[in-house]
Amino acid sequence: MAKIHISPFLCLFFILVNVIPHSADETQPTIFILGDSTADVGTNTYLPGSKVRANFSHYGIDFPHMRPTGRFSNGFNSADFVARFFGLKRSPPPFLFLLTLKSNHFQKHLLKGVNFASAGSGLLDITGPNMSIVPLSRQISQLSTVKDNLTALIGSTATETLLSKSMFFISIGSNDIFGYFMTNSTMPRDQFIGILISAYSNHITNLYTLGARKFGIISVPPVGCCPSQRLLQKLINGVDGCFPPENDFALAFHSALDTLLVNISSQLPGFKYSLGNGYLMTMDVINNPQAHGFDNVDSACCGYGILNSEGPCNSTAPLCPDRRKYLFWDQFHPTKRAAFLAAQTLYSGPPYYVSPINFSQLAKDY
Repeated sequence: MAKIHISPFLCLFFILVNVIPHSADETQPTIFILGDSTADVGTNTYLPGSKVRANFSHYGIDFPHMRPTGRFSNGFNSADFVARFFGLKRSPPPFLFLLTLKSNHFQKHLLKGVNFASAGSGLLDITGPNMSIVPLSRQISQLSTVKDNLTALIGSTATETLLSKSMFFISIGSNDIFGYFMTNSTMPRDQFIGILISAYSNHITNLYTLGARKFGIISVPPVGCCPSQRLLQKLINGVDGCFPPENDFALAFHSALDTLLVNISSQLPGFKYSLGNGYLMTMDVINNPQAHGFDNVDSACCGYGILNSEGPCNSTAPLCPDRRKYLFWDQFHPTKRAAFLAAQTLYSGPPYYVSPINFSQLAKDY
């Protein structure tokens, strides 16, 4: 039971509306990605002793050459697909990977962007203790290092211009919610959400101070509907379905985050944002799966036992018959197809899912 709570992962958001994929503009913005396992493309592989990794099969079974890369997916994740909509081949590489390159190669890579996301991370530094992860505060410190190197490469004026036009994508918060329930916290929900929102405000302000102006933010999905939490609901309450307390928390978090962003946009000159409603996107798919091309929205594709969620996805775990028909890949994360649909909606979806503008509009909004 403890393992269910302790997990640092999360399920993302997924969607679908009838959106036509857009071609990327000829001018590709520099992309910086921060967050947790929903956006991690291998960061934790470079962390000695990290307990939160996905650099083994069956992860990556649908990645080019069937290669496990540290992504918590059977293939590309949402960070990859968002980057592809903006004209890149996939997500920029992890910051910790770039540090392994020679200095001149390191600096040149920075011009296309960097992925700082680390599985298990949260808004709070206390989230994911003793797991060797990179919390959001340290991801922002890494961005400061990137800025220093860009300044050395192209000068301070060009660096400020580049950062002001860059896209900063953030997907984080679910692990903080898991941590709240894992520790059986007695703090009132609204008080804890207030702490999370205060931390989010500080992180955004720090990014703004470094030069970020355009923020694509993905709110917390209905984490109580992940296979692991459905199993928890069954074991604790003896019924099938999502785990309501966590979903209520995620819904309240989105509302508070929406208010925060409205307030910040009136306080920071030049600040622009797009907020993806991960909760609504996911629930619409869960409530009407076949309309979105899914047959199964409650079980993991890869895993063991009830809902394939009693044991983790690994090289010996059974696989579902058709990965394209499953919403969830493992106990917490979406399949490659679900990740694509999420990115598609974030990029070109209507205000119902992404407000006040979508990611493609944010890129053009200079």
